[in-house]
Amino acid sequence: MRFNLHAATRRELLIASGTLFAWAYLPKVARAEGRDPRLLVIVLRGALDGLAAVAPVGDPDWLALRGDKALTLDGKPPALPLDSFFALNPAMPNLHRLYKSGAATIVHATATPYRERSHFDGQDVLESGLAKPGAADTGWLNRALAALQPGDRAGGSRDAFAIGPIAPLVVRGPAPVLSWTPRRLPPTSDDTVMRLIELYHHTDPVLARVLEERMGLATIARAGGMDGEQPQAAGAGQVRAYFAESAGTAAKFLARADGPRIGALAFDGWDTHAAEGAMNGRLAILLGALDGAIAAIETEMKDAWRETVVAIVTEFGRTARINGTDGTDHGTATVALIAGGALKGGRVVADWPGLKLAKLHDGRDLKPTTDLRAVLKGLLKDHLRVDAAVLATKVFPDSAAVKPMAGLLQQV
Repeated sequence: MRFNLHAATRRELLIASGTLFAWAYLPKVARAEGRDPRLLVIVLRGALDGLAAVAPVGDPDWLALRGDKALTLDGKPPALPLDSFFALNPAMPNLHRLYKSGAATIVHATATPYRERSHFDGQDVLESGLAKPGAADTGWLNRALAALQPGDRAGGSRDAFAIGPIAPLVVRGPAPVLSWTPRRLPPTSDDTVMRLIELYHHTDPVLARVLEERMGLATIARAGGMDGEQPQAAGAGQVRAYFAESAGTAAKFLARADGPRIGALAFDGWDTHAAEGAMNGRLAILLGALDGAIAAIETEMKDAWRETVVAIVTEFGRTARINGTDGTDHGTATVALIAGGALKGGRVVADWPGLKLAKLHDGRDLKPTTDLRAVLKGLLKDHLRVDAAVLATKVFPDSAAVKPMAGLLQQV
C-alpha cells in the first residue's frame, strides 16, 4: 500500500532518514550456491554533486568550468587519484583505500530516467524504479525481494527491530520488511526545511510561505551571529556520529548469522544550493561522514564483508557550474558509489560525455550516459540472483532495453 502524501513533521522526516529497513529472509538460490550475499542500499536525499565527489581532473574543460572550486591533484587539499582521468574527493580516504584494494567501484555520468528537477519527483523515480513519478505504489527493492525465493527466516532479528514512522518508497510493497531507528536524530539542516517547503507548496501554500520567511530570518540571524549555533566543527562531529551509528548498526544486523541479508538506509542533507564547500565546507563534511559510514559498515560486517555490496545512490546530480552563492543547483547526471568485498572493483565505469558547453545537458548539467537502472539490475541479477526477465518486467517495469551491467562482482 502506498502512503498518501501528508503534512509530514520534521521529526518524521528526520527519523525516516537513517532508519534501516530490512528483509527478514535469506535468498534461497544464493544459499544453494554456497553463497551468503548481503546488499545494503543507501539513498542520499537531496542530490549529490557528482563532479565534486569524483572530479574529472583529466578533462581539459574541468578547470575552466569550476575555477578555484575545482578539485585538482595539486589542490589544497589534493584530490585522491583513481586513474589517469578521475580523482576522488579528499574527504573520502576510506573509499579510496577500498577502491585501490578492488573493493569499490564508481559509476560516473549516471542517472535515472528522470529529467526534471523536483526532489520529490526525482526521489519517486529513483525509489519506484519507474520512468515517471507518481506511477507506482511500491519500490524496486521491495519488488525484487518479492521475486526472490526466501530461504530461512532471520528469526533471531525479529525482536531487534522497531517499526519506523515512514517507510521510504523503495522498500514499500508486498515483501514484509523490518526496521530499526538509530538513537540519535541527525542535526538540523536548511536542506530539511527546503524539502518541507517543497512538500507544503503542494499541500499547504500558506504554511510554505511561513517556512520560507522563517528560513530567511534564520539566514539573517546566522549572518549576524545572533542564533547561537555551535561552530561548524561541532556540527561535523554530529553528522559523522549519526552516519556512523546508522550505518554501523545496520551492518551489525546484516552480519549476524540469524540476521537479515538485504537492507536500505537514507541520509538527508545533500541539497547544496549555497556554500557547498566541496573541499573544506558542508559537502566535504557530508562526504567525510559518508566515508566514515562506509568504514563502519566494513568494520561491523567482519567476515561477511567479503560477500557484501553497498550501493549508494541519489535522485539526480547538480549543475556543472558553481552558482552565485558558491553552491550548485539541481542537475542531472551524478555518480553511484559501490563498495564491498564481493565487488570486482578498482574501476571508474564511465562513458564520459565531456564538459564543453555543447556537451552539457540543457547547457548546464553533466549529461547522463549510463542508466542507473542498469547498475542496479546488474547487482540484483549477479549478487542476489533476481531473474533477468523479472528485473525487466516487474522490478524495473518496461526496462527491457536497459541491460543489466555485467562484471561488477567477483563471482557470477
